[in-house]
Amino acid sequence: MYTGDFRYLDDDSISYNPNYTYDLPLNCPYRQMVLPPGFYQGRQGPQSGPPTAPPSFTPQEPQAQQFGAEAFAIDPGAIKPCVFRFVYIWPRRGDGFWAWITFVGRRSISGFRWGGNRWIYFGMDLKDIRSFQCF
Repeated sequence: MYTGDFRYLDDDSISYNPNYTYDLPLNCPYRQMVLPPGFYQGRQGPQSGPPTAPPSFTPQEPQAQQFGAEAFAIDPGAIKPCVFRFVYIWPRRGDGFWAWITFVGRRSISGFRWGGNRWIYFGMDLKDIRSFQCF
């Protein structure tokens, strides 16, 4: 079935030297650049949350405009304008909370949620949000 004869393949002839640094040439497009301290790669928001506490009131949840079926998930385009603003989120399960969103993806958000006396980093799926309101 096979045309090659693999009986003479010697696995020991291929050696790996852990002391050798297998480095790519500087002009190689696959070379990963090492960033100096203080530089971050990728999307990252503020590392300590917003500068102040959220508003001291709890807003009323908006009533649904349509009757019958509800949306499966919040549209990312609808919540995108709330980035780096105070947002009150009503999840499908649990109590509502104040948040400071730093990232909106296709299916999720991340940022900081108010824990009563400090900001706590969080992330959640858009399908887990019943409604929200930006401030």
